[in-house]
Amino acid sequence: MNIATKRILGAVAATLFCFVALVLGRPADAASIKIIQTLLFLGATVILFFTTLRRTGVASQIFVGLVLGAVAGLIYGPDAAIIRPIGTAFIRLIKMVVIPLIFASLLVGVASLGDMRKIGRIGGKTLAFYIAYYISAVALGLFLANTLKPGSNIPESVQADLKASYGETADAQAIRAEERPGLGEVLINIIPDNPADSFVKANMLQIIFIAMFMGVVISLLDKKRMQPIISFFEAINDIMVKIVEIVIKIAPYAVFALIAAVVGTFGVDILMSLLRYCVVTIGGLFILAFTYPAVVTLITKYPYFKFWKGIYEAQLIAFSTSSSSATLPVTMECAEDKIGVSKEISSFVLPLGATINMNGTALYQGVTAIFIAQVYGMDLGVGDQLAIVLTATLASIGAAGAPAMGVLMLVIVLRQVGIPMEGIALVLGVERILDMSRTVINITGDIAAATVIAHTENGLHPVKEA
Repeated sequence: MNIATKRILGAVAATLFCFVALVLGRPADAASIKIIQTLLFLGATVILFFTTLRRTGVASQIFVGLVLGAVAGLIYGPDAAIIRPIGTAFIRLIKMVVIPLIFASLLVGVASLGDMRKIGRIGGKTLAFYIAYYISAVALGLFLANTLKPGSNIPESVQADLKASYGETADAQAIRAEERPGLGEVLINIIPDNPADSFVKANMLQIIFIAMFMGVVISLLDKKRMQPIISFFEAINDIMVKIVEIVIKIAPYAVFALIAAVVGTFGVDILMSLLRYCVVTIGGLFILAFTYPAVVTLITKYPYFKFWKGIYEAQLIAFSTSSSSATLPVTMECAEDKIGVSKEISSFVLPLGATINMNGTALYQGVTAIFIAQVYGMDLGVGDQLAIVLTATLASIGAAGAPAMGVLMLVIVLRQVGIPMEGIALVLGVERILDMSRTVINITGDIAAATVIAHTENGLHPVKEA
């Protein structure tokens, strides 16, 4: 029997065990029934561990953790909340690295662009294209989430329980919405008058501004003198990324604990809401994907479907690796050999895009922030949603082009507008498929930008059909 067959049979057997356990009661009253349910649940877990989950990655384990957590929540009801601290510890570990990681990665990313005076015309066009799409992507995500409301169709009783658990957060959010400063003041407040205070209070917009401004200044100074500074922050960035790699290994157990607690407390309605969230997010990514070749065709007259044909290899690699950086060699090959972008343009625009172009991630952050807010019954005002646009746009710039970075960026967005961090548990179970999908959008945007900019610089050449 091959490995694939064992995994399928293991999943089927575990599903049957869980189904029988659920049929016995959700949750059961009699202690004897609970013992039988526990044995069935443990049996399903052991079967999955020795069959389906053998030699699989963290992504598969997280998904299984989500499913088992939901089953445990339905079986044990409110008693499942006893394991919530495991998930809380995971969230605190993630929050611990966010500020140093974002500051270091942004500073190094911007400083690595080189002398800003030499970037000139091509750099300006590249940044303008990416930033314009950032704002459009987040706005599209907010529009879809506000219109389709994937997290708001939860019964009032469930929302009431959520508000009881996070009532202080919701009340504080309502006060902040009323006292929200105007647009001019919001923009001015991005500039800190005390950088140390920005770090102490975790004001992410100000921290992002400091990192980007320092990166620009470093790029203007003597490279030899600045190299120790860049090397120092590169080391900080590497340390933080390594911490994330270690912490993410406990994600399956954290997701299990958090989802079990949430479902046990609030019931199955929360899971239906998660399904609606996935549909809205992936639908938004599809809409964004179709706009790229349309923009290319509009500006360059490049055939719409020819563009799709030329980039599908890079899209497949992006989907399988969930990493813009890992896909970069294939992205450059497709842009140069299949689309006709000159090497001069592609060697500048595409590596830059792998670092700062996270449009799919920006849309995901917009939808997810509103979804979690809706689940917790929080009403985000125009000012808060503007903060989401600004934070998601700035946070995505310089985000590492690697798997799971979208979750870290999401922490920044949620923290900025006061949405409970625990809401991340609701989306971690489907994070992998969403990560794969939005990475495809990110590299599609990279190649679209390179094509448009090459056209404006007379660097787009005809390619012979294979």
